[in-house]
Amino acid sequence: MFSGIIECVGDVSTLKPLRGDAELTIKTRFRGLTLGESIAVNGACMTVASRRGSAFTAVVSAESLRRTTLGSLRAGDPVNLERSLRVSDRLSGHFVFGHVDGMGTLEAVTPEGGSALYRFSPPAGFARFLVEKGSIAVDGVSLTVFDCGRRSFTVSVIPHTAGATTLGRMRPGARVNLETDMLARYVDRAVAHHLRRR
Repeated sequence: MFSGIIECVGDVSTLKPLRGDAELTIKTRFRGLTLGESIAVNGACMTVASRRGSAFTAVVSAESLRRTTLGSLRAGDPVNLERSLRVSDRLSGHFVFGHVDGMGTLEAVTPEGGSALYRFSPPAGFARFLVEKGSIAVDGVSLTVFDCGRRSFTVSVIPHTAGATTLGRMRPGARVNLETDMLARYVDRAVAHHLRRR
């Protein structure tokens, strides 16, 4: 479980094929990582399989390669990193599970004051989980949705978020991992189940 508040930006060292999966090694400033620990990498929950100094390695399953942008990473690419929540942590963002729902595309970045509006196109069927002023995780970053329609949604990225995450380096055309708010998923399922029983 995560909060969508990125702790640091790491750098990809290597991404190697591994019998249908992939082995991803990331350089980070995290200290004291333990084997088996969960870390969100661009919003996808990964398990620390090995560590050496400030770097750690995770195995990216074939399913994660299909459903996320992790398979397109290259050496030197920056990635958003967040360690899992402790029970005593403040929840400054929203509950993020690290279970990516699909990939979206950054369509446009429009400056507004000191911040910027980022418009994304989500995958098909994704829009039903989006609500005005609801939460979404974009590459693991907790953001608030507005101006949401069937083909796009917009978030506002403040200067701190742009500087502390990979969002500030992102350009139109970039692919991102998207995770909807878990509450929205449960409500959608409950309503669909109720309608089927009527």
